[in-house]
Amino acid sequence: MPPRRLPRRLGLSGKLLLLTIPLVMIAGVLMYVPAIANFWTNRLNDRLAAANTAALVLDAAPLGMVPDSLARQILTSIQARAVAIKMGQQRRLLASADLPASIDHDIDVRNMTVWQAITGSFEMMFETGHEVIRIIGPASGDAQFIEVVTDERPLRQAMFRFSRNLLVVSLVIAILTAALVYLALHFLFVRPMRRLTASLMDFHENPESSARIIVPSQRGDEIGVAERELSDMQRDLVSMLHQKSRLAALGLAVSKINHDLRNLLASAQLISDQLASVPDPRVQRFAPKLVRSLERAIAFCQSTLSYGRAQEAAPDRRMVPIEPIVVEVRETAGLANDASISWITAIERGLTADADPDQLFRVMLNLVRNAAQALESNPNSDRSSMQIRVSGRREGAVTILEVSDTGPGVPQKTREHLFEAFQTSGRPGGSGLGLAIAAELVRAHDGDIQLVEGTIGATFRIVIPDRPVELLSIRTERQRA
Repeated sequence: MPPRRLPRRLGLSGKLLLLTIPLVMIAGVLMYVPAIANFWTNRLNDRLAAANTAALVLDAAPLGMVPDSLARQILTSIQARAVAIKMGQQRRLLASADLPASIDHDIDVRNMTVWQAITGSFEMMFETGHEVIRIIGPASGDAQFIEVVTDERPLRQAMFRFSRNLLVVSLVIAILTAALVYLALHFLFVRPMRRLTASLMDFHENPESSARIIVPSQRGDEIGVAERELSDMQRDLVSMLHQKSRLAALGLAVSKINHDLRNLLASAQLISDQLASVPDPRVQRFAPKLVRSLERAIAFCQSTLSYGRAQEAAPDRRMVPIEPIVVEVRETAGLANDASISWITAIERGLTADADPDQLFRVMLNLVRNAAQALESNPNSDRSSMQIRVSGRREGAVTILEVSDTGPGVPQKTREHLFEAFQTSGRPGGSGLGLAIAAELVRAHDGDIQLVEGTIGATFRIVIPDRPVELLSIRTERQRA
């Protein structure tokens, strides 16, 4: 499969850059609006301050007599056409030069709000022509206010120069800020995301290769958590795929073996049928059990060949006695004549279970064989203390069976996957399927199997509930009877 590449289109870095630039520009615009309004109000206040100073000079002249040439010089220095003050009920014109016929705008800075400053500054910038404005503001001394008549054009030109300088500075700051933000986000987020994406694409090409598993970094943020979770998920998936491959190979091998084994067992069944006709009492005692074991083996082989999937057939449930099944399990496991392992049975008299007898036999046989193998494989065990105990009782509509041994118990590391296939076999030649098969058969009966904690060795508890009783069917059967 050819290596997969990212599509040639706008990637995460490009999107990040396109997002950063307009955001920085918006921030610059938001900064410009109050800046130009503040510049405008400061210039108006500067004109008023200069007018107040000029008013002090003009008012200090003897009898208010100021030469016209000096008045013009003072008005030119403060860029005004006229200066007037109001004292009491009287308005006094201190100096004037080239007064226009009318005033275009009045600007009162005494109670100007922020919004009025913003709108007034932009209105002045967008106006054209040579308007004349009157600025009204607080006056020094006993005067109530001072008025300055001035041209609007010099103030507007100063505002344009300020805007130009601010624009240049803002562009430089915006470019630097956008570059720093982009680089920071690129190295902190974009590159790790690219690494995650590349790991996913490489792993998709060969999900069974453990070399494609991402090596998580030491980051403690969400990206670090994502890397560690991705690594764990990939490891679990690789392990699962290996198990699936092993199961597929095992299924093929089992099918081949069962095909020939079924034929061999069929021949053995024919011989056992002839053996059953021998009048020897000992032969008559063991021949039915041999025939029954061969029938079970042939049925297992046939079921394996018939459906070819990891799923047991539905149980054929009925009320069956437990004691005969336990006796047969002991004899089949070869423990009836084994003096090295003590066998203890503690089953209530007449105990029955609503179960499939063959499947219940398989469950008990797997547990007993596991217990015997655990005892025999323990090098530190005392032969006199090797014991297997099978107990059973009934609690209401539930049958409870327990199989326990005095072996070393179940290792702690295998308890999390105790009833999973190929997870719990710790002996040479073991398949790790015994507990998985037992758990599947018990769950098919709507029951539960679990390892009992706090016991010597290992104790497995099987809980099989009775099927719900349908009153309508019972009434119908009684009516028919």
